[in-house]
Amino acid sequence: MSHPRPSLRLFMFVVAALTTASNVHGGDSRAVDFNSGWLFSLQEQPAHSVDVDDTAWRHVQLPHDWSVESPFDPTLEGCTAYLPGGIGWYRKHFETNVDDDHVTYVHFDGIYNRAEIWLNGVKLGFHPYGYSPLFYDITDHLNAPGEDNILVVKVDHSRYADSRWYTGSGIYRDVKLIQANKLHVPIWGTFVTTPKVSTGTSEVAIDIQVQNAFDRPKTFQLLTKIVDSSGDVVANEELTAEISAKITHTFHQDLSVTSPRLWNLDDPSQYVADTTIISDGEVIDSYQTPFGFRDIKFDAESGFYLNGEHTLIQGVCLHHDAGLAGAAVPTGVWERRLSKLKAGGCNAIRTAHNPASEKFLDLCDRMGFLVQEEFYDEWDNPKDKRLNMAEQHDDRITRGHAEFFQDWAERDLNATMRRDRNHPSIFQWSIGNEIEWTYPKYREASGYFDADASGNYFWTPPHLTPDEVRTRYQSIPDGTYVLADTAKKLAQWTREMDTTRPVTSNCILPSVSHVTGYTDALDVVGYSYRRVVYGYSREHFPGKPVMGTENVAQWHEWKAVLERPFISGVFLWTGIDYMGEAREDWPRKGVLSGLLDTAGFEKPSYHMMKTLWGDEPHIYLATQTLPQTDYHLDATSGVIGTESPDAWTKRTWVWHSVNHHWNYKPGDDVVVEVYSNTDRVEVLLNGRSLGIKSLSDFPDRIFKWLVPYEPGVLEARAVHCDAVIRNRIKTAGPPASVSLTPDTTELVADNRDVAHVVAQLVDADGIPVRDQELDVVFEIEGVVRVLGVDNGSGKTVTQYQSNRVVTHQGRCLLLVQSTGKSGVATIRAHADNLQSRPITIDVR
Repeated sequence: MSHPRPSLRLFMFVVAALTTASNVHGGDSRAVDFNSGWLFSLQEQPAHSVDVDDTAWRHVQLPHDWSVESPFDPTLEGCTAYLPGGIGWYRKHFETNVDDDHVTYVHFDGIYNRAEIWLNGVKLGFHPYGYSPLFYDITDHLNAPGEDNILVVKVDHSRYADSRWYTGSGIYRDVKLIQANKLHVPIWGTFVTTPKVSTGTSEVAIDIQVQNAFDRPKTFQLLTKIVDSSGDVVANEELTAEISAKITHTFHQDLSVTSPRLWNLDDPSQYVADTTIISDGEVIDSYQTPFGFRDIKFDAESGFYLNGEHTLIQGVCLHHDAGLAGAAVPTGVWERRLSKLKAGGCNAIRTAHNPASEKFLDLCDRMGFLVQEEFYDEWDNPKDKRLNMAEQHDDRITRGHAEFFQDWAERDLNATMRRDRNHPSIFQWSIGNEIEWTYPKYREASGYFDADASGNYFWTPPHLTPDEVRTRYQSIPDGTYVLADTAKKLAQWTREMDTTRPVTSNCILPSVSHVTGYTDALDVVGYSYRRVVYGYSREHFPGKPVMGTENVAQWHEWKAVLERPFISGVFLWTGIDYMGEAREDWPRKGVLSGLLDTAGFEKPSYHMMKTLWGDEPHIYLATQTLPQTDYHLDATSGVIGTESPDAWTKRTWVWHSVNHHWNYKPGDDVVVEVYSNTDRVEVLLNGRSLGIKSLSDFPDRIFKWLVPYEPGVLEARAVHCDAVIRNRIKTAGPPASVSLTPDTTELVADNRDVAHVVAQLVDADGIPVRDQELDVVFEIEGVVRVLGVDNGSGKTVTQYQSNRVVTHQGRCLLLVQSTGKSGVATIRAHADNLQSRPITIDVR
């Protein structure tokens, strides 16, 4: 006997009320959350059949990523984090109760990947790209009102190593059901621009598509109201029109708003264009478009301007996964991570190397981040998924999206931009990432990788003139595809959708890209790890705005920007550690260059960048025994240095090894580092001053002391600072208990809300123990589900979907999520014989 089929009954209703402030981030009010009530199976299924027994299927809540549920396996591929793919099946039963005057759509924000969708045995379509949104009109395929409908999605991720990073598998983003009158604004049917922006009067131009699915013409009124964050109507415009049967037509309206609040990084104010269709005196459709008033400008001489104010882009690159959550990342997880990046001075995000989710962009709008949205990592030719180079393998599991690019690129780009082009956070469209590797002519023409190569690619400026590079390039036969031609095609499609934002790309070989037509397609040229080309580009290509779009998180990288006003800023690689890109380096399962680790804990590089990117005084202590560093002590001067005085200028992705504790052996020589943006810092050990030092004495911006270890309290404090700025670390005794700290004690019973619970080993005095590790087991009771555990280490390969993990630096993280039920959840933890006090979370 099969299990009872979960079913959702949907009733059509029309929203006639005016949009209020609470709708600013809510999107289409006609949408119904369609994430609950799904069944999942990894067994082969007859997709066309509606008579499948549900017995062997398990219940899942979307978004869902089945890969992250599995244990890490060293026999799999490190490029996708040693986790499997496979073929997964999703089924959902639902009923509707709509009349013949309405249409119904199903909307998927992202399915990874090669998805096939059926409704009631009828195939709706195939969608190969895992990062672009899609929807289907399912009106004609629905059963009669009150009867069961069966929606089936097949996800084919059997080519599990089809990417250079962890992708996840499944319906990993939101699903919505949207019902509307047959005379309606279609999905993504509006485009709002602000042709004139000022604090006096700003203009709004809105293109509105209206679709008439009736078989007869319709006359209607189209009313748009601009609503501010308080729910007040600040402008409105109305027109009367007639539309023929079975067509979609675009109408245009112009409005103006007096004294608008501009969207900016510190005050990301938004408005809503609330559009209603009125027929025979009745509101039959309502569509909301959040937007913001903001002006952007890139200048080849002086950089980037937001609302007329010169602004340095202090950006980070982010992949779409989040440690234990895999690719199905709850909004609350992103909010915690973005809040930390914001507090560290970050003001911009590059979505490397694919479009982000709708919810992620909503957060960036609300929190005040600029966003460079990137479309693709490969175009005509595939990348080697194990190496960031041209393809060197022909094995099936690594076949990526390049095989679909020719047929699907324009559709994917169009869908992504239609969904996203109203987001005020988006300020650049990136058409590609390090594409040059896949076109051999670029590598060969660069002069870095042949018998005549001179110097190091990373640190040496081009030794060839632009004419010499051009000559080399032209002497090499073309391949099947020409990079510059594809770039121009992508840029053209982008500008057909939107001309209010610049087109860019992340160029890994810019000395070649500038002379081959590639950068001619771009409005802003992004450089990938090529700060040594800044001067070269300034000399030879001065009319083109340039910025860093992939950079290491080091002082020398930011220093290069501060010294060059024509560089708009950087995107560091990366803001957060991510899974994948781990070639033959088990147990390392990801890239460890983030400012935050996979658990969202701040790393030393975070504190360094915070001192560079923020005006608020900040100070951070880091320690390490002298033999474990690359420093040495000059016996004559007593100064701590490196073999090469400029070694700091060659530091790359991963921060050097330091600790944030004061637990060593008596007599150890310990290098004490202090990261601070204050001019002078004093270090004290047990209240005894070890001296005051000046930032100007350290070209690498790292204060240093060599301290013979003794237990107690080590403190760094700013000298002659208006505020009391200090950072202390104390010698900890043996672990005595586990301290639990949740980021919230209240959750909404909505199947979405999450709580992060940090477990920290502490000694008998409550001092954090950061130099010892124990196996922590969490005990959870009540109305929450466990999403997993993580300790932040990129080399821990314990399965995420668990309630136990060994600590890293004495701590670990538990992530729990609300269900649809109200109640109380109680959480405890123990490690060996150590116990925590229980904490409770109210779910309402």
